Amino acid sequence: MLSHKPFSIKSLRLGLPEGIRPGILLIRAGKIESILPYDGHAEGNNQLDIGDALVFPGLIDCHVHLNEPGRTNWEGFDTGTRAAAAGGITTLVDMPLNSSPVTISEAALQQKIQASEGKLHVNCGFWGGIVPGNTDKLDALLSAGASGLKAFLSNSGIDEFPNSGEEDLRKALLILKKHNKPLLVHCEIESPHPAQEELKKNPRSHQAWLASRPDDWEVNAIAMLIKLCRETGARCHIVHLATKEALPLIRDAKKEGLPLTVETCTHYLFFDADAIGDGQVEYKCAPPIRKKDTQDALWEALKDGTLDFLASDHSPAPPDVKQLESGDFSKAWGGIAGVQFSLPAFWAKASERGFEMDSILKYWAEGPAAFIGTGDRKGKLAPGYDADIMIWNPDEEWTLQESYILHRHKICPYTGKTLRGRVMKTFVSGQLVYDSGTFLHLAAGEAILQ
Repeated sequence: MLSHKPFSIKSLRLGLPEGIRPGILLIRAGKIESILPYDGHAEGNNQLDIGDALVFPGLIDCHVHLNEPGRTNWEGFDTGTRAAAAGGITTLVDMPLNSSPVTISEAALQQKIQASEGKLHVNCGFWGGIVPGNTDKLDALLSAGASGLKAFLSNSGIDEFPNSGEEDLRKALLILKKHNKPLLVHCEIESPHPAQEELKKNPRSHQAWLASRPDDWEVNAIAMLIKLCRETGARCHIVHLATKEALPLIRDAKKEGLPLTVETCTHYLFFDADAIGDGQVEYKCAPPIRKKDTQDALWEALKDGTLDFLASDHSPAPPDVKQLESGDFSKAWGGIAGVQFSLPAFWAKASERGFEMDSILKYWAEGPAAFIGTGDRKGKLAPGYDADIMIWNPDEEWTLQESYILHRHKICPYTGKTLRGRVMKTFVSGQLVYDSGTFLHLAAGEAILQ
């Protein structure tokens, strides 16, 4: 089904802004032209009747590391966006690392855009980066179409992307405010801790890794970011929140009306530290996966609106970089590979906790669309919106096997786990990209520059 040929999708369950309803989507020229009643009549015979399968807007993942150019042996636009499409994701935003060059200038952004040509199977935006000394490049980087700017307050793991300090962020925020774009911050401020010595003695221990990055690293960084948000009035965003200890600070900042947003990631909601054994470096990430009481608190914060949306923080690496053989947490790359499985992993746990299916619309579509500035055309099934569409069966439970994994390396902590919900079809701008394990119309995505 090509985007220039009108067609319709009929379902007993359309995920509309007002709730899940029966109806018919009429799609023309890559857009949703109208939504008809279920017993309505769409012109022509090109109708896909999917019964009671769920039709949702394509998911949006604002936190993905595709690593191209420069580290395509880690991932790449082709493999990463194939995996995204198979997971029902129709738009993602690529982080400014771990590519080489890192995206800290307009020239580097142009290199990244060129590297993506012909390889985008879903839509892709690009975050720029803040490092010490590149303040004079930020205005041009944002003007060239970067969706916003990302900074680390701790070691990023990439030499070309050193961590920033408070004054670096302050200067960047004044530029970002002019563009009405957000500052995204990896909120950990490192400080000495006795557990770091324990990790040296027991590098295969996840418990030692967890203890070596305590909650107060996150809390101190978030307190500083909130202070800067209050001082500048610019948009600030906390990526991958992994501590419950900062939730009171965040709630107070939101009550104050500060332009602060927060994401957490599926792996912090799915896994808890007590279930991670020695040497299981596929679970290593920073901040680390914490214990069940933190997991429970993050779920509550998602339910009460303290957290704004979800993301995968897909950050894969080759087996040697991930230290699969040694199982050494002190040396392994810190990143979870999971963009393909965010939806079924989330829904497996959310459905157990009483979340309604339409909550997915808020956390994985409407919320991130508004955050990246595409809320007027993406993230909803509504007339005039892009026909970025996912069709899925929310009730199917299945066990992830390694052969299902489409990202470049088959290292994934969800392997062997029971997931819930199977993506059946993914449309990008009205083109059927993914259909039950088969890719049809590739390179259907476009670069999002704004």
